[in-house]
Amino acid sequence: MPFRRKPAPAGPRFAADWLVVGLGNPGEAYARTRHNVGFWVVNALAKRAGAQPKAVGSLMHIGVGSLQGQRVALVKPKTFMNVSGKAVAQALQWTGCGLARTIIAYDDLDLPPGQLRIRAGGGHGGHNGLKSIAQHAGLDFIRVRIGIGRPTVGGEPSWDPDVVADWVLSPPAPADRELLEAAVQRAADAVETIISSGVEAAAAAFNRKA
Repeated sequence: MPFRRKPAPAGPRFAADWLVVGLGNPGEAYARTRHNVGFWVVNALAKRAGAQPKAVGSLMHIGVGSLQGQRVALVKPKTFMNVSGKAVAQALQWTGCGLARTIIAYDDLDLPPGQLRIRAGGGHGGHNGLKSIAQHAGLDFIRVRIGIGRPTVGGEPSWDPDVVADWVLSPPAPADRELLEAAVQRAADAVETIISSGVEAAAAAFNRKA
């Protein structure tokens, strides 16, 4: 009986050098809300990479393209924000990327509208999407935070859960929308800088006032 070579084990379904995930809520009703700026960043990167994410399975939209000469998987979870971790865990498996080469873009209440912060690792800061990622995958990923500002009541910042929920799930006013749209392009630039030059270089370039 002739010898037959065993087939090589299959690699990751969407093998990539980097994984970029934008956080948000699925559906047209949420598309223009503050909580979806992470999705806006992935949309901007998709145009640059020529890789529009497509729905695959029940947990995510994913596309793979090229940024800075690297193969990059772009993901938008199909889950709601508070269960984003399930999509991230599956994306890690499907791409073969580790958390050290995973970039998460998301909204931040405690940064002024349009301001960016880039760093590797950290806590969840009370963000429901990050809480879920912590549960399902861990927190040792690279963060690109996009400031959306905190709502105020009577001129004072509010931490009331109902006020905050209304704020993040509503579209920004025109002036803030303009700031956020500009910030999204800078956030996409920051992602490309992370890929080409590292987190410290990106932080030095982008962790400043808008």
